[in-house]
Amino acid sequence: MVGMTGDGGLAADGIVARLLDSPEPSIRWRVLTRLLGTPADDPAVRSVRADIAASVRVRTLLSERRDDGTLPFHPYGATWYGAHWVLVALAELGYPGGDESLIPLREQALGWVLSEEYRTRHIGQVRGLPTLHASIDGNLLWALLSLGLADERAEELVTRLLATQWPDGGWNCDRHASGRVSSFVESLIPLRALALHAQRTGREDSRDAVVRAGEPFLSRQLFRRIGDGTVMAKSFVQLHFPC
Repeated sequence: MVGMTGDGGLAADGIVARLLDSPEPSIRWRVLTRLLGTPADDPAVRSVRADIAASVRVRTLLSERRDDGTLPFHPYGATWYGAHWVLVALAELGYPGGDESLIPLREQALGWVLSEEYRTRHIGQVRGLPTLHASIDGNLLWALLSLGLADERAEELVTRLLATQWPDGGWNCDRHASGRVSSFVESLIPLRALALHAQRTGREDSRDAVVRAGEPFLSRQLFRRIGDGTVMAKSFVQLHFPC
């Protein structure tokens, strides 16, 4: 149970203190940086990120790397343990940025997402509108930026996301879609990626795309149908992580 103050408000200080005492360093990192706004170069943040890098969770994610630093799996098809997924998980966990030992994983992930195979299988058109698995491009872009591993090829992902944004602001991967509305689920991840890209680079086109991408969510109050105001999916009103 969450503690309550006498006036019925949440006992926020007590909750924060409990979270900062968590044995999970990624929780402590999120509280420090997301809730308390502690700067990235603060000694407390540096310390907890070092704990993240040394954690059992991270060691397990990286445990199957070969001598050349790559993983012996398809970067995306090996769901949750291919290079793409490991990079995303490390970014979510708050792994320290700039670790060059992760470059082989970056090469695996980018090598596939920028390949002809990917273009053939995951980029197309429906009723004159572009289709793209924007969650793939978006997740990888966000992870590379978060981990300090983005190079000039990350800009190719940005260009692709900008070029495939639908008129309503979102994205869609369904080649059988009606063409009327973008995919709600497919659009959140690239929105997050472009928001971070705009923040890091100051690019106005990324910032403009983020504003447009927010419209499908804001016009639906994040989880309601426009037509009758009902909840679009039960999972939308349940707390879960990642989103």
